Amino acid sequence: LVDHSLNVYDALVGYLNSPRAKDTYGFSYSDESIAIVALLHDLCKVGVYKKGFRNVKDKNGAWQRVDTFEYDDKLPYGHGEKSVYIITGYMRLTREEAFAIRYHMGYSSEFEDIRNVSKAFEMFPLAFALSTADMEATYFLEGKD
Repeated sequence: LVDHSLNVYDALVGYLNSPRAKDTYGFSYSDESIAIVALLHDLCKVGVYKKGFRNVKDKNGAWQRVDTFEYDDKLPYGHGEKSVYIITGYMRLTREEAFAIRYHMGYSSEFEDIRNVSKAFEMFPLAFALSTADMEATYFLEGKD
């Protein structure tokens, strides 16, 4: 989670420093806001994964025990909204920071109303930028394992 959050931070800084983001769109955010949204966007994942195992067949058809993680959420409050909820117990977020964290998953959830995502991205460009950085970190910097 720490590695992912640092990757998101690096991707977000890179995106926001691009000529298109700076010159064409006029995006300008404080170093503090960038760090807050990138490093805390997945705070909702802390403490919800427990070590477990499952049995799978190897290439010869023999069963092998494989370590894995099981999801056990004691506070089922969504994803982005849960991170916002946890953070605001310790610090005040700007509205833009809160919306960026809340909508950092973008259009990836089948349960999300896409009209809300579109409106959030339109009203709070940092939400779009964070979502883009999260996807870059997930699919390109970290790859699929």
